Amino acid sequence: MTALYQVLTPAGELLENIEGGLDEKTIVSMYEQMVLVRAFDRKSILLQRQGRMGTYAPFEGQEASQVGSAIALTPGDWLFPTYRDHAAAIVHGQSLSRVFLYWMGHMEGSISPEGKHIMPPCVPIATQMVHAVGTAWASKLKQEQHVSLAFFGDGASSEGDFHEALNFAGVFKTPTIFLCQNNGFAISVPFSQQSSSETIAQRAAAYDIPGVRIDGNDVFAVWLTVKAAMERGLRGEGPTLIEAVTHRYGAHTTADDPKKYRDQDTLADEWRTQRDPISRLKRYMEQNGLWDDVKEAALQKQVTERIDAALVEAESYPKSTPADMFKHVYAEPTWMVKEQEQDLQEPEQKKEVPA
Repeated sequence: MTALYQVLTPAGELLENIEGGLDEKTIVSMYEQMVLVRAFDRKSILLQRQGRMGTYAPFEGQEASQVGSAIALTPGDWLFPTYRDHAAAIVHGQSLSRVFLYWMGHMEGSISPEGKHIMPPCVPIATQMVHAVGTAWASKLKQEQHVSLAFFGDGASSEGDFHEALNFAGVFKTPTIFLCQNNGFAISVPFSQQSSSETIAQRAAAYDIPGVRIDGNDVFAVWLTVKAAMERGLRGEGPTLIEAVTHRYGAHTTADDPKKYRDQDTLADEWRTQRDPISRLKRYMEQNGLWDDVKEAALQKQVTERIDAALVEAESYPKSTPADMFKHVYAEPTWMVKEQEQDLQEPEQKKEVPA
């Protein structure tokens, strides 16, 4: 089995020297971002339960994989998230209010900020991996110094697009980083029941590209591995497959009950209590004089205020209408789209006619 790369132990101790790589400012930013996105995630679940948001995909437990990778990117790099990677989108520059809008059913929630390349969350499994190869290839042909980072889960590694993306990227040596957050379950199916491969990282050998297996709850290991993959890609040496071993604490989505297919109590003790990514980094920071209770209190207050302000902004946004489904489908609407839009409007018009 491919060795699991780890830099920061659960006790907050370093296994290797990070001087010359990670600086104190980046380390503190990692912690602040992970605290922010976890609070955002918990708030979103509450909003869904209150009927103020649609079905939501939580990511608590996977913060290090998303924050550590996204914070390594440069502003011009391309980010391809799945429906569970809004933490990465936020770190790369997406506003909290826009992420709220996405889960409230607004198409405007998928708009990328000016100057950033954040693609809409991809719900079809693994299709974003092929798209990431395409943008990376375009960047290479245009001689731009940009990489494409594609997130996916262990379930996506069983899709055809996974193999097509790695094969094409390997042949054309595109600067693509394939980051698998292996949380052990493709919805309710454990990895052992969907593949005879012991790891996902080992599959890289079939395409003659590097495959790295890392502790996905170790934000230092994630950042350092992604940085190395970026440098490799920009040198023209091609893609990297990264398997970040992690765990989602909660359900696949808010429409799911994980207790029906896994032992929540045992897993919660192992992952939340012993391997939590935020607690791990906090221990390191406290042991090295980078963090204290005063800073923690200030951060918690700032995070609450920021999320509350974003929610007010999102809930003040004009409500979506059924006709919105016809927007942004074609540059110029086809006759079929025009006809369908007219069919939708006619019953609405009839309702407005006085009796």
